[in-house]
Amino acid sequence: MDVQDDESLWRWKEKLLGCVESDLNGQMNPEVKFHSIGIISDNIGEINTPLPIDDSHSGQLLFTLKEGSQYQFKLTFTVLHNIVSGLAYTNTVWKGGLQVDRSKGMLGTFAPHREPYVHTLDEEITPSGVLARGIYMAKLKFEDDDRRCHMELCYSFEIKKSR
Repeated sequence: MDVQDDESLWRWKEKLLGCVESDLNGQMNPEVKFHSIGIISDNIGEINTPLPIDDSHSGQLLFTLKEGSQYQFKLTFTVLHNIVSGLAYTNTVWKGGLQVDRSKGMLGTFAPHREPYVHTLDEEITPSGVLARGIYMAKLKFEDDDRRCHMELCYSFEIKKSR
């Protein structure tokens, strides 16, 4: 079904976009451009890393947290060309080659916008105890409802003993 054939879809897109397909320069697929990823925690404040990360630094140690500390990821991104529907993330974490955590969440639906969106993910707590300390590898992936991957980020982080 084409957008022109569905009047309610046409009105919804016009309300979100402020325009319709004639103003999209022929580009129908949405593009999500991530500008930075940040970590917010009481014990380290806020650390922001510009994106994309150079391939030579992929998997780099992005941050170090104390065991049992609360933290949140903060994302800055722009949506281009068209509405991105159902933007969601999956964050998979490994330690010593074993998967130890997998979290998923929905960011929402976003219209193209000149100013970047800033979105903070749900607060999480680092594990604690002697077995929890060490370096973790992780992969953060963002997909929309159409399973189109907008970003995949491999990174590592460290959990240290709280003092």
